[in-house]
Amino acid sequence: LPFSAAANLRPGAEQKVVFITARVHPGETPSSFVCQGIIDFLVSHHPIAKVLRDHLVFKIAPMLNPDGVYLGNYRCSLMGFDLNRHWANPSPWAHPTLHGVKELIIDMYNNPKINLEFYIDIHAHSTMMNGFMYGNIFEDEERFQRQAVFPKLLCQNAEDFSYSSTSFNRDAVKAGTGRRFLGGLLNDTSYCYTLEVSFYSYILGGTASAVPYTEEACILL
Repeated sequence: LPFSAAANLRPGAEQKVVFITARVHPGETPSSFVCQGIIDFLVSHHPIAKVLRDHLVFKIAPMLNPDGVYLGNYRCSLMGFDLNRHWANPSPWAHPTLHGVKELIIDMYNNPKINLEFYIDIHAHSTMMNGFMYGNIFEDEERFQRQAVFPKLLCQNAEDFSYSSTSFNRDAVKAGTGRRFLGGLLNDTSYCYTLEVSFYSYILGGTASAVPYTEEACILL
């Protein structure tokens, strides 16, 4: 890599980890473009990227459903499963990518030298505009309020991110998703989100102008 080893990668160092997953639903191609943009930025020479590398460890699984992508499926895997409903008890033979990622996350969670700060699962939305997030609801009001800070910061710094479309829920139908399962597993210092980006376009703030998304625009998101 074109940069020196960060202090948080040295033996014995306490690691703060950001875990990112994408493309659990094969047809949601914008999620791959967004994930590609994140990777490109993190390994770049940008000064902010260097600060991030110096303070955080990023672990990225860019395609959780490679067989579904290969087959051209919209939502399911080769075995016909919607993988984003099986986080609670993934099978090593029916949901191998999910099983492997979950095992890795649990190993990190049980390691006192690792603090899993963020989990972000990237998706694409077929009907809504802009980028937005789904977050979890907690009984602890202070934890819930802290969780709202990150989407607010995104809204302030990205013209295509919509905080008004961001929502927090605990719908029973979403219980098997990565965001819901890990939000219930990890401790209150961790933040778990689903990041959605529109298939189509975003609306510029204060206008009615729709700006179409392109592959490049998603990568630069």
